[in-house]
Parts: sequence; C-alpha cells; structure tokens
Amino acid sequence: MPTILIVDDEAALRKAVATALTDLGHRAVEAADGEAALAWLAENRADAVLLDLRMPGMDGMAVLRRIRADPDAPPVAVLTAVPSSENTIEAMRLGAADHLAKPIGREGLRALLARILPPLEPGQAAAAAVAPGAGEGDLVGSSAAMREVQKAIGLLADSDATVLLLGETGTGKEVVARAIHRHGRRSKAPFVAVNSAAIPAELLESLLFGHRRGAFTGAVADRLGSFQEANGGTLFLDEIGDMDLAMQAKLLRALQERVVTPVGGKPEPVDVRVIAATHRDLVQAVRDGKFREDLYYRLGVVPLALPPLRERLADIIPLAEHFLSLADGAPKRLTADAAARLLAHPWPGNVRELLNAMKRLATLVRRPVVAAADLDFLAAGPGGEARDPAGDWLDGTLPEAVARLEMALIRRALSFCGGNRAQAAERLGIRRQLLYQKLARYGIEASAKATESVPEGDIPSEDDRS
Repeated sequence: MPTILIVDDEAALRKAVATALTDLGHRAVEAADGEAALAWLAENRADAVLLDLRMPGMDGMAVLRRIRADPDAPPVAVLTAVPSSENTIEAMRLGAADHLAKPIGREGLRALLARILPPLEPGQAAAAAVAPGAGEGDLVGSSAAMREVQKAIGLLADSDATVLLLGETGTGKEVVARAIHRHGRRSKAPFVAVNSAAIPAELLESLLFGHRRGAFTGAVADRLGSFQEANGGTLFLDEIGDMDLAMQAKLLRALQERVVTPVGGKPEPVDVRVIAATHRDLVQAVRDGKFREDLYYRLGVVPLALPPLRERLADIIPLAEHFLSLADGAPKRLTADAAARLLAHPWPGNVRELLNAMKRLATLVRRPVVAAADLDFLAAGPGGEARDPAGDWLDGTLPEAVARLEMALIRRALSFCGGNRAQAAERLGIRRQLLYQKLARYGIEASAKATESVPEGDIPSEDDRS
C-alpha cells in the first residue's frame, strides 16, 4: 500500500485529504509544517508527498528543495490556493512532479497519484486497483492551459535543449522564451532576440553570424553576430518559418556544430541555447519544400504549443487588469459588464490584441471605471467589418460558453455585493466553497484566500454544486 505524506498547516484540509487517500487505497501520513515533514522523512519512506506552499516557518519551496536534494527523493506534488506563474515555474524547476491549485477533488487526487506514483510491482495491482495541471512581458495566467505551459517552462529552464515554440500570432511566444531564459541557469548571460521575417535574406547571415571588416562593400569594421552576442546565454529566433532556404542550411550547420563563421572570417565556437518560434505549420512547410526537414527536427527537440487566448478564458480578465495597471496614472477598474464584453470577444490577435485594447482604454477613457460601452470598438474586426458581440457567446465549445457565462455572473455578483464573497455566493445560489473554487479556477480575486474550513472527510470536487 503506497504511503502518501500530506504537508499542510490547515488541519481540516489535511484530514480531508487523508480520508480521501485512505478511500483510494493509500496510507496517509500528516505533517503540520515543513520541519515536521522533513523530520518524518529522515526516519521513514514516503511513496509521494503532497506539499502546501504557504506555511508558517519553512515555506513549501524550501521544503521542496530539501526533499529533492536526496537522490532517492519521492515525487512531490505542490498544492497551493494561490497559483502563479512564478511559483509554478519555480516548483517545476526545483523538481516537483506536478503543481496544482487547491482545492483538489477526490478524482483529481486519483489522477494525480496515477501520474506521479512509480509503476506497481507484481502483486500490488489488486491492492491499488482503485487508483487509475510584472511588466508587459510578465507571464500572467492561471488557466489550466497556461499552467501547463508554466510547468513546461520550469522543466526546460535549466536545460540546453533547443525549444520550438508554436502558436498563433500574439500568443506570447517571446514572453515564454524570455521566461525560460530568466528562470534558467543562463539568466545572467544575454538574451538576444532576432525576428527572421523582418530581416532581408541578404542581411540575415551577417546579422546572425557577424562579419569581418572588408568582407563586402560597406563592411568598414568587424561586427559581432547575434550568436556571438548571445554567447553563454539564449538566442531567440522568432518567425523561423519565414527564413530563406539558403539561410536555413547555414543555420542548421551552426546548430549542429555550435560553430559560426562570420562573413569573411574564420569559424568560431559558440555556447548558445537556441529557442525558435513560428506561427506557421512547419510540417506542411516541409511537405511543400519551403522548410528543411533536417532543420525542423533539429529545432523541434522540445516543441511547446502556446494556447490562443480564446482557450484561456480564465486569463482574459487578469491579463486585462494587469495591462490596465501598467498605464500611467491611477489604474482603471473594469465593470462586470465590461468584463463580460471582454470574455465574449474571440481575440483573433490574442494577448497582443488585448494589450493594445487596454492601452487604448487607458489613453481614451478618463473615468476610473471602464464600462462595456467603452469596448464598442471590439465590435469591428481589423478590416472594419461589423461583428455581433452577442453572437460570440455561441462561438466555440459548450464548456467555453459555460465558462464565459459563469465568469460574467460571478463578477456581476461580486460587484453587486461589494466584493463580499459570502453574499455573492448566496446571490448566485451556490455554497461558498464552490464559489472559492471557481474564483481560483477563473483567476478572479486570485490573491484572496478562502477562510472557510473544509468539512472532515470531504474534499470539494469540481462538480460539487448546491
């Protein structure tokens, strides 16, 4: 029977999780703080650890670091009521097996343990048969899709593996590339970004690899290329899908040999971590003969797809509020109707479109509160064609539409009740614990921590409705 160590300063939550683990066929051990957990692990063996982040004394990150220092450390899943990109990335970088938001339901626990526990030994299957995610460049988002990206960043940060970022225009590929660099061991060295689509093909070789004086007309002095400028750090090659085929061959050689040859010069070794990005379908480009297959495999050692904003509904309002807070002067507040309007928009330009929309509001709206009418400009696409904002609620999948409606209703109730969550829950006709769960899921008032204790033996699940 696997032994699971629960480390959390909230006794009611520890008890509830322990009861659920016992029901799932595991042995549960409780520790009220980090020191108690480390003392128990010094004398005993756990098959997995469920670790809270915010605890008095030694916090969860320090405990995680101490546990993972043991070569024979058990897998550790970090649980927190206030997930953020920073603590998600740092936890994964330090070796956490997963990073989840509280509360976690019984089925969530079942799925988590199925992922992180080691394979069963012969003869154990019957006993465990019940067991079958701040400036403009800040990485903002607590949606399930974005948290998977944050986990990947934590796993990739200290690696030298080449990463290929995939996603629509405006999804934040450079922001993710900078986050990988910032959280990794190369963070003290340069981060150099090159837009392959913005540089004419005849100049790109000199830009990437440098040139020597007299190599061509106008080369009046030696010039370092982007590879040399990023030496020891990270080189970000944006829009790699638009690179000329002849230049692709030269880039492939540099990536294979970690050697660059300046125009008119001799080969020079470089120590660079490369992250590439594109919004194009490179597989189709390979089929069409527009992209080298060998370069595709060289770049795509670790492909990472970034979700479009329409699949990150829980991030839209936090992102909008974040961008508004960056504007000069007093930060502006969104009304519930304005928030609903933002959720109804499909955001074809993704995060970049949202950023520009918030900049526009910060400049043109003089009031401290942004109303729905201030967002009428979203009703026209880039070409000026009229759009029906109400029709956006019918776009996409049923879960996306339900999420939009839930977020709008919750924000309206909170606004009506002056931020009082107990009154808002009563107005919505749901239990307070369910409201806290939805606030965390959608990133609404993410900094507020629920004070209602969890009933013994019961872990609120995502389907626990009144």
